[in-house]
Amino acid sequence: MPKKIEERETIFRDREDASRALIDILPKDILKANETVVLGVSEGGVYFANEVAKALDSRMDLLLTEPVRSLVNPDLVIAMVGETQEVVMHKALIESFGISKDYIYQEAHERYKENIIGYINKYRYGKMLDGLDEKYVVLVDECVETGLTMMTAIKTAISLGAKNVFIAVPILDNVVYENLLKVCDNLFCPHKIDDYVSIEYYYDSLERFTFEEIDKIMVNNENEGKIENDE
Repeated sequence: MPKKIEERETIFRDREDASRALIDILPKDILKANETVVLGVSEGGVYFANEVAKALDSRMDLLLTEPVRSLVNPDLVIAMVGETQEVVMHKALIESFGISKDYIYQEAHERYKENIIGYINKYRYGKMLDGLDEKYVVLVDECVETGLTMMTAIKTAISLGAKNVFIAVPILDNVVYENLLKVCDNLFCPHKIDDYVSIEYYYDSLERFTFEEIDKIMVNNENEGKIENDE
């Protein structure tokens, strides 16, 4: 009998519980032995990226992306653009709705100017993402649904010279897992499931991660980086 959507399938108590499960399966010795940078690829992913970075004694930062939405249905994400203006398109949706690539690239450019630049100013005080050349890069998120955001993050990390790109996420769908595994060096996930519903479905408690919390993490990491450079 098919699983009823109302029946919660709680896996984690909260973000702290999920981050512990994720950190437990990471190859910490290998990542610590190499120069590793940990990047959060969404607002919710910042918490996990920060916890992973602390466990690895690594630098933590954000990798910013922004959705490109259908002109007809604003709820429909048809592509993603990253902060190096890498674009990843949802081919099936684009072909199904007859959306032109010209529209996507034009809209991606607008989202970059209007949103991503704003986030760079907000979270990094105008500083562009750098320092990935020849590094091990771990892309961290709280979940992966379609994979568009993570694919964009992978393209961005590679364009910035990453030596190896890994993905770390507490939970994701098995189909998405198999697809992403083909385009990164490895993917670490403690809970791969069939028929993914939505992230809230798998947590007892999951509050929205706020700008104030993100800003606090970014400021702390910035200050720690300055101390290390002074030393």
